[in-house]
Amino acid sequence: MIARITGKVSEKDACRLVVDVGGVSYEVLLPQMVMQRLEGCIAQDGSITLITYHYYQVEPSRSTPVLIGFLNEIEKEFFETFITVSGIGPKAALRAFNKPISEIARAIDEADIVFLKSLPGIGQQRAREIIAKLQNKVGKFGLVKDAGKAQPAEGRAPDIAEEAQAVLMQLEYKKAEAAAMIRKAMERSPEIQTTEDLLNEVYKQRKKL
Repeated sequence: MIARITGKVSEKDACRLVVDVGGVSYEVLLPQMVMQRLEGCIAQDGSITLITYHYYQVEPSRSTPVLIGFLNEIEKEFFETFITVSGIGPKAALRAFNKPISEIARAIDEADIVFLKSLPGIGQQRAREIIAKLQNKVGKFGLVKDAGKAQPAEGRAPDIAEEAQAVLMQLEYKKAEAAAMIRKAMERSPEIQTTEDLLNEVYKQRKKL
């Protein structure tokens, strides 16, 4: 499986790049929310690094390898979470992702069917299925800064706070800011035992600001 590509952009259009890697050109499809942030990520020499989701599109007479590109692991992780919903495959998710991740995650968490229906290819029934499957499971993605160490509570395993801080720093929060958010979340909910629950608590507090 192809997990990452670094090369020079030789072609670009509304929904894809062709990336030249040592003389071999790869077509990489990009969600609209990635395309909107692409310019600042292409180096002066035209090179770019993309995290890729690699799958095979199976049709009656052939099986075609497809690469979908992301700018970081968090975007790919959200994509992989989204396609766990029954009836939503990679092709449908690629089309649907035309809004920032944080907005889609917020809509899922708040059961905002109207917003989810505004995503291409997502009707009312599919929006309900997305909410039923993913609500209260996508809090950390709502913390993504689209643009573009905390001390653990007593008795809590320190890796929970450390892992949560690492995720927040991937989401482009500064170290001190991430540490403060985690500390406050742990003070509010000392019973939290997992990194996912801790990030969800951070997200819930951010929504109140």
